[in-house]
Amino acid sequence: MQQLLVRWTILLLALVPLAYSIVVLYAARRFFASRPPQPPADFTPPVSVLKPIYGLDREAWENFSSFCRQDYPEYEILFAVSDEGDPAVPVIRRLIRDFPDRSIRLLVGAPRLGANDKVNKLVRLAREARYDILAISDSDMRVEPHYLASVAGPFRDAGAGLVTCPYRGDASRSLGAQLEAIGISTGFAADVLVARLLEGVNFALGATMAVRRDALEEIGGFEALADFYADDYELGHRVAARRRVELCRWPVTTVLPDESLGESYRHQVRWATVIRSVRPASHLGLIFTFGLPWTIAAMAVSPSLGVAAAYFAAYLGLRAAVAWQVGLRGLGDALAWRKSWLIPLRDAFAFLVWLSSFIPQPVHWRGDVYRIRRGRLVPAPRRPV
Repeated sequence: MQQLLVRWTILLLALVPLAYSIVVLYAARRFFASRPPQPPADFTPPVSVLKPIYGLDREAWENFSSFCRQDYPEYEILFAVSDEGDPAVPVIRRLIRDFPDRSIRLLVGAPRLGANDKVNKLVRLAREARYDILAISDSDMRVEPHYLASVAGPFRDAGAGLVTCPYRGDASRSLGAQLEAIGISTGFAADVLVARLLEGVNFALGATMAVRRDALEEIGGFEALADFYADDYELGHRVAARRRVELCRWPVTTVLPDESLGESYRHQVRWATVIRSVRPASHLGLIFTFGLPWTIAAMAVSPSLGVAAAYFAAYLGLRAAVAWQVGLRGLGDALAWRKSWLIPLRDAFAFLVWLSSFIPQPVHWRGDVYRIRRGRLVPAPRRPV
């Protein structure tokens, strides 16, 4: 009797991630179906693009130059580095030479207000920016010419305080990068769309955080975020408590580094650990979105080969549908569809990352070691030599 109860409990719970995939498909269809053919062109307030830089990303010049090719009447681009020795400095100086008609400035140095070096740079960038709409994006982002028009458009409504963007991954040939890119389009982006459907957008993504200056000032400016690791989440969460946060209909691209599976595992565990710190209940609830382990469990206890095959076919079919609907149709990510046969491997990898995030461990970031306490970076005590 007990064995039968366990069997039916597993079989029923294994249906939850399958149902979740159906919700993903519905959320994606609703979100992307409302996207007009082109971003609005009749509302173009001036924008300051803020780029905090640390080191040199893959194809950095191409990434930076995409921001210089905007079909937008008035904007400026501000870069900030810690010192002249940053390897991105020559690339930025070349950018200034290659686009003399663009307003591009390089700022060197930032006040040390907290543990988050990126936020320290954002404090200075915001102080130096000329305009009242600040568009912040990570250094590895590449955008289309309509990017600024698409993120500025929602600010036509005075109630909008922040605009953020979904994104897809541009991967090299390394397996680690390809699995991460597939995970972005078929996992992370899917979770974002479901969150928007069920609870609205109360977060921001580092791919783009376009914020009104007065909305930023209402939460204490970037200065208030200087000790938080997940500064993008904190910014969106705090703005959402006062104003509306919009998820842009047009995605941007993150150019992923060449990395091994081990390197990809380490940085994804770092991020998962931070997410567990800032959203513990949501992070724990991810257990019911992992289709692969539940499908394997259901197959192991299935009363017949036919039932086992049905679970496996449902898992593969729904994951392929998500790759097509979210990845290809929604985000324009051909890799997610072309390499969809790698999805089971990616799902196994993601489940391992999730399990690892529950192991207490320090965060190694930009040469320093920290502990995460309620989302804050706390320097870890150094061991005596």
